[in-house]
Amino acid sequence: RIPGRDGVLVLMNHQSVLDIPLVVAAIHGTYPRIVTRKRYLRWIPLISHMIRLYQYPVVDPRANSQETKRMLASIRDAARSSDVPLAIFPEGTRSRDGEIGRYRPTGLKLLLKQRPWTVYVLVADGFWQRAKLKDFLRGVGDIRGRTKLVGPFEWEDPRGDTDAFCEAMRRHMVESLADLRKPDPA
Repeated sequence: RIPGRDGVLVLMNHQSVLDIPLVVAAIHGTYPRIVTRKRYLRWIPLISHMIRLYQYPVVDPRANSQETKRMLASIRDAARSSDVPLAIFPEGTRSRDGEIGRYRPTGLKLLLKQRPWTVYVLVADGFWQRAKLKDFLRGVGDIRGRTKLVGPFEWEDPRGDTDAFCEAMRRHMVESLADLRKPDPA
């Protein structure tokens, strides 16, 4: 379980619409604020409501420069002032094959530069084949998902080397996914 307190940052791979409920379930005693794509504000059962209710910072890769500045300011503000954990999907988009994709580190680096963090890496597998809502609804009974939690890792200096830290966290994700995919000896 991930402690539900301020200063906690959760990094998770992104496989399906279930990732948001998975990260919420992993937090002990509270809920996280999750950096989420603006398009998820459209009607998606439970997810859209959570975004509005818990004031998730939203991003839109298609935004114009003025909107982008407002979104980045919102993420900075959330990082500095949130009294609950923050979560982000550093890949920025769902994986089509379940593998860990390349990081799109802008949001993660922005969060790291705002304050010290206790960072947890949450990796999920088995959800990517039912990534979209329509696929999920058709085959929810076929999902055999698993998760692995790694950490904590301390990020103590907001002026530190964000590139090296991001790469180390990505390595942890890749290794954790490989562990989840090892055949069960039983």
